[in-house]
Amino acid sequence: MKKVFKIILVLAVVLGTSTSYANEVVKAESAFNYVNKGNHISVSDAFGEVIYSGEVNYSGNLITLYDFTQLKNGMYDIEVTNGFKIEINTIEVKDAIVSILEANKKVIHKPVVRNKNSSVLITKLALDGADMEIELYFDGNLIHTETLKGQTVFNRVYKLDDNLRGNYTTIIKSNNRVFIKNFSI
Repeated sequence: MKKVFKIILVLAVVLGTSTSYANEVVKAESAFNYVNKGNHISVSDAFGEVIYSGEVNYSGNLITLYDFTQLKNGMYDIEVTNGFKIEINTIEVKDAIVSILEANKKVIHKPVVRNKNSSVLITKLALDGADMEIELYFDGNLIHTETLKGQTVFNRVYKLDDNLRGNYTTIIKSNNRVFIKNFSI
């Protein structure tokens, strides 16, 4: 009888514990809220003026790490750069209450430029359909220009002359931004 009583007691405790958590509401947070140490963050106001720019010193929740409640009432764009991806989101500050406006979230993929065996490989993910303009310079002189349109993935390989050793620069314009990469062969 004691054994049956213990089993019933254990079952009651287990069922009581599991049902007490059944009504808990889980709030799913955006991936934007989490930043890693080494990411770059930039905060700009509604006029596009950058009011803060710097490197993230700790990993964690963006809203916890940075006190946006001290900002004046208004809308602010927050950019978090992580490797080859830039996440842009808008926050609204109203009477020291910060709200993330998920509808304004935007992701820009930066171009990847690699040089290997006298070739330049350029890749960019353009899920938003943005055009990409490529300019290739050798020792400050423009040697090639091209505009790519209407693709979601841009891939280009440019073969360079093995005899032209020196400094090269790629300037890639996309999403109203300019990405510059210098390299030598």
